[in-house]
Amino acid sequence: MTQPYVKQTIENEVGYIEFFHPAHNSLPGDLLSQLADTITEAGENEAIKVIVLKSGGNRTFCAGASFKELININDEDTGKVFFSGFANVINAMRKCPKFIIGRVQGKTVGGGVGLASATDYCMATNFAAIKLSELNVGIGPFVVGPAVQRKLGLSGMSQIAIDANSFYPAEWAKSKGLFTQVYETTEELDAEVKAFAENLCNYNPEAMRDMKTMFWAGTENWDTLLAERAAISGRLVLSDFTKETLKRFK
Repeated sequence: MTQPYVKQTIENEVGYIEFFHPAHNSLPGDLLSQLADTITEAGENEAIKVIVLKSGGNRTFCAGASFKELININDEDTGKVFFSGFANVINAMRKCPKFIIGRVQGKTVGGGVGLASATDYCMATNFAAIKLSELNVGIGPFVVGPAVQRKLGLSGMSQIAIDANSFYPAEWAKSKGLFTQVYETTEELDAEVKAFAENLCNYNPEAMRDMKTMFWAGTENWDTLLAERAAISGRLVLSDFTKETLKRFK
């Protein structure tokens, strides 16, 4: 696999949405836009009762935003658009009327932690360590912060946001509530995700929709909130500190 993609397949009333990018599943703006649209469309598709969000490849679930695009930001408007990519996906997941099951097979960084946090039920392997690395490059996890805090709590989110150099193991993420189950192998994870998602399809779709609304109560302002957070990141990425830091990462 060398070409980036977002694709959807349907099997036994489960919609599998998969994204891939050869750079450790880091996501540029066009892929994030496709992902948000695909999630929204799956939510409206009557042939789908439950959604599974996954990524291609065996190692990294998602390395966050595209670094190549990040280093080329030269004005605040472009910066806001760039950081709105993950905001739009998180909001699409939040507003989707169907349960979204996360399948996290490997390491997850930055925006990828936000995606995992925005699922309604997330299952992982023991290779699925997580890291919020944004402070390392002079910004912060402003856009994904509300989703991550919602799952890990303020204490857990602030711990990994401040300790931006460290990967936290999957069992730690499970203990904080991000992952519901952690498996030894990807094969075991896939079997359990499939069985769990297909079992959910036996339940009343209306009940699941109303439950999702209940679970996400209090987030109705996220369209505005995450846009504001994207603007903060878009400003910070233009700071002298961040520009100099990014040069070292080139």
